[in-house]
Amino acid sequence: MKSIAIYSLKGGVGKTTTCTNLAYCAAQQNRVSLIWDLDPQGAATFYYQLKPKIKGGIGRMLGKKGHLGNFIKETQYADLDVLPADLSYRQLELFLDEMKKSEKKLRRSLQALASEYEYVFLDCPPSLGTLARHIFEMSDYVLFPLVPTTLSERAFQQVYKYFKQEKLDARRLIPFFSRVDRRKKLHLETIHAFSQKYPQTLATHIPNSAIVERMGIQQAPVMTYARSSTPAQAFRLLWQELGSLR
Repeated sequence: MKSIAIYSLKGGVGKTTTCTNLAYCAAQQNRVSLIWDLDPQGAATFYYQLKPKIKGGIGRMLGKKGHLGNFIKETQYADLDVLPADLSYRQLELFLDEMKKSEKKLRRSLQALASEYEYVFLDCPPSLGTLARHIFEMSDYVLFPLVPTTLSERAFQQVYKYFKQEKLDARRLIPFFSRVDRRKKLHLETIHAFSQKYPQTLATHIPNSAIVERMGIQQAPVMTYARSSTPAQAFRLLWQELGSLR
């Protein structure tokens, strides 16, 4: 089972839309996939028309007798399930800080699902604490969406520096650009300069589009209601490019 975290220290960069659509792409290839919606806002859960609720909260889910499989919900799409968000995730950092060997607990909890899923996609909250550290350590890739702006680039640099300081494998930190407007010269210049500095940057760009914004109305991945659109094709290409990484 491969674990792919979609993470950003900055909000509003297309993190959840990326997670939602990449998981759908994987499922469409008959790769049995799971989204773990770790953000208490529950946007990924909402996009798949599920309730953001874990009975008993994180205490029951990650307690001694907890098993993630007991809380997973099926979506309306074949080969795609969701482990929903819950408001108790607001206390997840504190919960992990108080738990002995919490990183091993999270890793074992995911590994227990390895026989059922080929991919697990982690929709991560925008924080840089204990949870983020554990996710960085246990994920095969940390996919980092950026908007072509100075603040978004700065957020990536902060996380990249954190990887280096903590002696984490920065090759697993994979940036790509989202909400791109190719009519803007500044966007194109920012993308070029950043890609020169960080050659691991993926070539695929997700465009800034009202079609993507409609996900909130449709409560569905882009490919289900705008299959031939530019954003749908971009998400497919992003998934192909991610799959080519070794």
